Amino acid sequence: MAEVLVCKRGELADGAVRIVYFDKHEIAVILQDGAYYAYRNVCPHQGGPACEGIRVPRVIDVVDEHGAYHGQSYDKEQMHIVCPWHGYEFNLKTGEHPGNNRIKLKKYDIVERGGEVYVAV
Repeated sequence: MAEVLVCKRGELADGAVRIVYFDKHEIAVILQDGAYYAYRNVCPHQGGPACEGIRVPRVIDVVDEHGAYHGQSYDKEQMHIVCPWHGYEFNLKTGEHPGNNRIKLKKYDIVERGGEVYVAV
């Protein structure tokens, strides 16, 4: 399996996205909370640059034991990538759409070696 150099460890700021290229594929590498994630930068909805949008925590409904709705909150443990074209969301850790896990971004493995970060393609 080929590897593409992304950066040196510590070169990207937390929350940053770096786009790398392999053949004709655009791959986005995201550093979030000290962990690297890599996805093909194509939204399965209509081909938008999925990984170049904002990242937000998962929105959750607050419902009590009686089923009464008490507004919304955020699950900061589950960040979502939001495609800038039409707002499709994807779980940052899995690449899956939160409403339909069959809709997902193409995920790539990250390899860290010798102080450098690579994406395995």
